[in-house]
Amino acid sequence: MTLGIIGQAAALFAVTNIDDLLVLALFFARGAGRPRSALRITLGQYLGFAAILLAALAAAFGAAFLPESALPYLGLLPLALGLKAAWRTWKDRGDEDSPDSGRPQDGPGPLEVAAVTFANGGDNIGVYVPVFATTGTGGMWVYVTVFLVLVAVWCAAGRFLATRPVVARTLSRWGHVLLPVVLIGLGLLILVEGGAFGL
Repeated sequence: MTLGIIGQAAALFAVTNIDDLLVLALFFARGAGRPRSALRITLGQYLGFAAILLAALAAAFGAAFLPESALPYLGLLPLALGLKAAWRTWKDRGDEDSPDSGRPQDGPGPLEVAAVTFANGGDNIGVYVPVFATTGTGGMWVYVTVFLVLVAVWCAAGRFLATRPVVARTLSRWGHVLLPVVLIGLGLLILVEGGAFGL
């Protein structure tokens, strides 16, 4: 029984978070060579995912932090961060001698990563709530435990992808452009799919 729930939890996590691997790889590439950057990215991923879990648990127990109609507007977070990153990249476009152009000195911060993770998890909340509500308290905590373990696995996989020579070269060369594009695209996708602003 417990092994079955563990397998279901692992499969559910993988299916609902596959898009996070690309975002994590971009964050890890952006923070490459900066002290404690991996720790900050991992902390941000945990903060963002913990917020997703808290919202899903609260809704499963009958209290909602955010009304369902507000979830599509979470797309504004990655959209704003993507526009900020695009502005920084455009502003520093002629500063090719600086390896840090377009990037903060210490790489992405935990709150930036957490905001993107939480905004990208609006659909996760919608999937997790009925699962948590129907699995019972014991099963719910198995899901939560498996999810939290798999966040570490996802962070390791994102870092692994970002450090593969071919991927690392590509992200090193184009990451400053890819990150804003991915964040803006993610934000727009969340807004459009959720019907925000009547889209």
